[in-house]
Amino acid sequence: MKHRILLVDDEPNILSSLKRQLRGSYEVHTAEDPEKALAGLDRKHPFAVVISDYRMPQMSGIDFLKEVKLKSPETTRMILTGYADLDNAIGAVNDGHVFRFLTKPCEKETLLKNIKEAAEQYDLITGKRILLEKTLKGSVELLTEITSLVNPEAAERVSRIRRYVRYLAQKKGIKSLWRYDIAAMLSQLGLLILPPGTMDMFLAGKTLSDEQEQIFEMHPVVAQDLVAKLPRMESIAEMISYQLKGFDGSGTPRDGVEGEDIPVGGRILRIALDYDLFLQQYENSRLAFAKLEEQSQEYDPELLYYIEGMLGVEARYEVESLTIKELKPGMILYEDILSDKGAMLLRKSLELDKGKIDRINMFAHKVGVTEPVSVLVPG
Repeated sequence: MKHRILLVDDEPNILSSLKRQLRGSYEVHTAEDPEKALAGLDRKHPFAVVISDYRMPQMSGIDFLKEVKLKSPETTRMILTGYADLDNAIGAVNDGHVFRFLTKPCEKETLLKNIKEAAEQYDLITGKRILLEKTLKGSVELLTEITSLVNPEAAERVSRIRRYVRYLAQKKGIKSLWRYDIAAMLSQLGLLILPPGTMDMFLAGKTLSDEQEQIFEMHPVVAQDLVAKLPRMESIAEMISYQLKGFDGSGTPRDGVEGEDIPVGGRILRIALDYDLFLQQYENSRLAFAKLEEQSQEYDPELLYYIEGMLGVEARYEVESLTIKELKPGMILYEDILSDKGAMLLRKSLELDKGKIDRINMFAHKVGVTEPVSVLVPG
């Protein structure tokens, strides 16, 4: 597959000339207006290289490429200009906005060589990101699998809160949603230290003993210590450590941090976990939200508002009774899934994904599953 290249210059003749030189080797796109070029950038289909003129009526090439860096940070950026300014060239390269600063006229061989090196730089950066994502994904999957084996209740809770965390992070306008998703997935890892039966008591709203309460309050720190050992996971570990912290400064850790100083990921986890807890206890979303309102001082007011809005989103789900073959990712279990002998296989409120549907099919084949399955289907 050819690398995608974007050429930006306010002179159409120069764009045509450059396009003729490059179109055999690259997928070339052009734009005469830098503002329109910025509007057309797509994170899902980024350009490998963006080459801009330096002096343009709307904005300078340096300012344009600064915006490109914000919108598409992995794209390699170059300046091609007839106005060589050494100070600007040095500043642009040193600030990291520009990979190369070339002057017109530029020989074809020189241009192609520099673009080839720019495309290789893009491949290097994206390759490192993909490797990191695969490493993180594998590490997270391993840790969540361990959690599900040792403490299935905690794993099921994670599956439920991921939906709430994604919704709240999106409403907050957060771009790196994957970090918050991973924080949700690993938030209950520390519950592995709980004595048997403690999680069942907690979810049922029963009073924990002093010892159980003390151990429960330690679980975010245990998870934080484990997660922080993974590469580039420090910010995610910090979110996890504040999952029991109230907006009013109550809860743990007891460090005097409160309000907006609490990491937003921690604030999101706190309200998502409490909403899920009350939803399991009252089995009614409106009653669960009313319980949140009773202790509203413990939650970020903006997030509490978004949770209320989420109730309207969930209200658009329709209850349907389906066969196992009709189940699809995104549906939510409305009732527990039981084996033909009455054994609990999956709890209600879990959002189905391919893995869970595969597991249901495996259960159906091995031990038999009661059908139809009652699910919430997005309306």
